[in-house]
Amino acid sequence: MSPLRLALVGPLPPPSGGMANQCRQLARLLGEEGVQVEVVQVNAPYRPAWAEKLKGIRALFRLIPYKLALWRAAGRADVMHVMANSGWSWYLFALPAIYIARLRGTPVLINYRGGGAEAFFAQASGFALHSLQQADGLIVPSGFLRQVFGKFGADAKVIPNIIDLTRFKPRQAQHGRPDPHVIVTRNLEPLYDIPTALRAFAGVHRKLPQARLTVAGSGPELANLQQLADELGIAGAVDFCGRIDNDRMNALYASADLMLNPSTVDNMPISILEAFASAVPVVSTNVGGVPFVAEHQRTALLVPAGDPQAMAAAMLQILQHADVSRRLADAGLVEAQRYAWPVVREQWLAAYRALIAAKGR
Repeated sequence: MSPLRLALVGPLPPPSGGMANQCRQLARLLGEEGVQVEVVQVNAPYRPAWAEKLKGIRALFRLIPYKLALWRAAGRADVMHVMANSGWSWYLFALPAIYIARLRGTPVLINYRGGGAEAFFAQASGFALHSLQQADGLIVPSGFLRQVFGKFGADAKVIPNIIDLTRFKPRQAQHGRPDPHVIVTRNLEPLYDIPTALRAFAGVHRKLPQARLTVAGSGPELANLQQLADELGIAGAVDFCGRIDNDRMNALYASADLMLNPSTVDNMPISILEAFASAVPVVSTNVGGVPFVAEHQRTALLVPAGDPQAMAAAMLQILQHADVSRRLADAGLVEAQRYAWPVVREQWLAAYRALIAAKGR
């Protein structure tokens, strides 16, 4: 029996991000299973490099090679797996992949991962929803997104994100220590609401003056956030370390006593799964798909978005009570097993086989 040939369409690091890391990880893990994976990279470097400086027309230097790569890959593959997101990303990358796959007679699976799906499809033209309906299958990483697509008449199946348990391992915990290390691993963009995280940490710092906060992300809000940290009197306790490469992220979790997710929009944040696997207690906002991943008082403490007082109180409940910290960490470790590759692998392989069988290939 010949090996499965898969065209995997999506971003790759750099920069590191949830979808890019999942794409690279899935390609590697499937390859280790004997699947012939051809990655069609949506964020490939500009060729020639100077084309990146040509604002207004530089997209052509990426889109034309991208569509040619799609055409070739679709002709070689048994199935095309497209990692998709909202906004211009849908029109520029997912939509061409769907129609090129159909032209080549290759079954195409949309793996939608954007947290803003409901707003996008509600506001976008009918063409966006029509193009989604041309795909042969729709996979989402959470029950939250399955509910969202159900509102638009789309039947989505759930296959969760993957957490690599060979990389993220339980830390040597010191529950209740006086100098706790809090981490935030989201980018410095408005939807991740880092200002609320800073205000919450300021409340924690008043109670635990030796507490430290590391914000591992990059983005346009850096200067404003540094100014806010200074105004809150916590600048000396906050390290804006920039985006950390995924290969070094496990070391950050190993140093942490608490992971804070202040996002205002979310789907299935891989950072929560990484914290679970690292036995790091989690405080998160209860937005979007987060309650489908983290259960309040069992695997995490969930608070309303934009509420620094509630966030600080939840953080202190963990940092000042070793029993709470230990209970959440232990439950998170158990939960992480649901997202390990041996569990998720069979779900992906079954999805590919079902599409191929339906097309009679």
